Amino acid sequence: MPTWSGIRKKLETEYLAQSLRGHIQYYVTSYSRSPDHHGRAAIRYDGQEIISGCYWNNWVKADLFPRDEKYDKRMSTEMAYMDDTALKLGIFDEYCFYEAFNKFDNQSIEASLKSDDLIVRIFAVLDRRIGKRRLELMKETIADEPETFREFYAIRAKAEGLL
Repeated sequence: MPTWSGIRKKLETEYLAQSLRGHIQYYVTSYSRSPDHHGRAAIRYDGQEIISGCYWNNWVKADLFPRDEKYDKRMSTEMAYMDDTALKLGIFDEYCFYEAFNKFDNQSIEASLKSDDLIVRIFAVLDRRIGKRRLELMKETIADEPETFREFYAIRAKAEGLL
């Protein structure tokens, strides 16, 4: 598995759209004094955290989840199901970023845009391989997307001069 610095370098230089370079930062840390060295993860836009999550939120905020069919998927030990509720509550950690990056890095941009993992989809909408025409086409269906995804779409569209 690559190191976080290698993953961050790929996300911020190889994959990130030119218009967003210097504005989007990916952040991950682990705390050496915490059990199992768990930490937190975030995506920042111009220094402000748009989404952030921490391992300890997984259990502190678990009762805030609606008890629906997705609950067991969200609260699994892998935390593999990252939807809008999980991102809003910060129910993810650095391992979710690693997992999302692994998926994103090993599949096509089209597959990433359709992924069940919202973090993968966020990586994709910020990707340089998504051009202005694709962003324009996405505008038609953006109202059906989760709120967090719409926020990152707006950041990208604004950077490209589409909003």
